[in-house]
Amino acid sequence: MPEKETMQRAKEDLREGKSPSTAAGEFVREEIDHVREGKHGARSPEQAIAIGLSKARRAGIPLKPPARGKASHETRQRAERDLSKGQSEPQSGPEGKSVRGRSRLKAMQEEPKSTASHHALSEHAKRANGRKKTN
Repeated sequence: MPEKETMQRAKEDLREGKSPSTAAGEFVREEIDHVREGKHGARSPEQAIAIGLSKARRAGIPLKPPARGKASHETRQRAERDLSKGQSEPQSGPEGKSVRGRSRLKAMQEEPKSTASHHALSEHAKRANGRKKTN
C-alpha cells in the first residue's frame, strides 16, 4: 500500500494538471526509497520502477499501459489489470497479509539493495536515453 504522503503528492500533481506519468513518478520515488532504506530489494532498477508504476495504477492514477512493442504481452495485460483494479476500487489497507503477499515480500527482501543506488539509476537513465534516441 502506498504511503499517505505519496498519495497526496500524486493527487496534487493531477489536480495541478500534470500528466499521469508525473503523478506516477511519486510512487516510483517511494519505491526507490524503500529499496534504499532496506525494506526490500530489487533485481534491477527497472524492477523497482515497474513496482512503482504498478502501485500507481492500483492506487487510481490513470496511467496507460505500455504501447505494443514496448513491453511483453504479459506485462501489458498486467498493467491493464492494475489500471482497471485501480479505477474500480483503489488500493487500500495493508499489503502483505496474505500468504502470497508475505512470500513475495520475503523474496524481495533477499534481493540486492544496490540496484537503487545513484550510480545504478544513472546507468539506467543513460541506457534508456540511448534506446530512446534510436527509435
